[in-house]
Amino acid sequence: MTIPIQETCNIEAILFDMNGTLRTREPHEPTQRAAVKRMLELLGKDAASDAYWDELNRRFKAYGQWAQENLLQLSEEEIWTHWILPDVPAQLIEPVAAELTLAWSERKGRMVPKAGAEETLVELKRRGYRLGVISNSMSSVDIPRSLAAYGWKEYFEVVVLSSAIKYRKPAPEPFLEALRALKIEPSHCAYLGNRISKDMVGCKRAGFALGLILEPNNGPREDEQDQTMQPEVVIHSLSELLDIFPMRIPLRPKD
Repeated sequence: MTIPIQETCNIEAILFDMNGTLRTREPHEPTQRAAVKRMLELLGKDAASDAYWDELNRRFKAYGQWAQENLLQLSEEEIWTHWILPDVPAQLIEPVAAELTLAWSERKGRMVPKAGAEETLVELKRRGYRLGVISNSMSSVDIPRSLAAYGWKEYFEVVVLSSAIKYRKPAPEPFLEALRALKIEPSHCAYLGNRISKDMVGCKRAGFALGLILEPNNGPREDEQDQTMQPEVVIHSLSELLDIFPMRIPLRPKD
């Protein structure tokens, strides 16, 4: 999709959601087996019943609902000691909370880059755009580890995670934190995500000039179809960003 050049000529920075936008989770049996084994080790268990895992899942969902309703992100230590394992002594859980959070997510598979992500980031950087990440994440180590593994750390000037600043999208705070770090006005920023309810609402609350959604080829997510706020641009592949954001023209120095 292309949009009029006047809509993008003032854009200096493009910021991205991670989960479902720049990366996706896929089933991977070795990762999943290792994650379950690591969780049992951290919890001091030899095995756990299906009922045990089901109860942990129920508690995680309850926390997730509370966090999204309040647009707050507790620390990993607080999540595990207050919500997931309140019946286990906190001094046993707090030192391993970050590892537990990572292993819990990897029970569902491994994270891999979305198709075209690497090439698109390289080219946008070459074209003169400043890049960053703004993402909800319970884990303090998951996304930084992915960025290092993919070789993407050098592409991003700022990485803002809800686990670090304690606010979740669509609260404006994660977007405003990125703006402060970049020392840039929101009118010069674009944001790409995959959820209207979190990504578009949040970036617009923060005053971003342009909101973009990466949508599945079969149309909007079922739980997103009743959203009143709409993005300026909908794309179906990351490479389409290169049709939208041309080479930046450096500003001439004032005489």
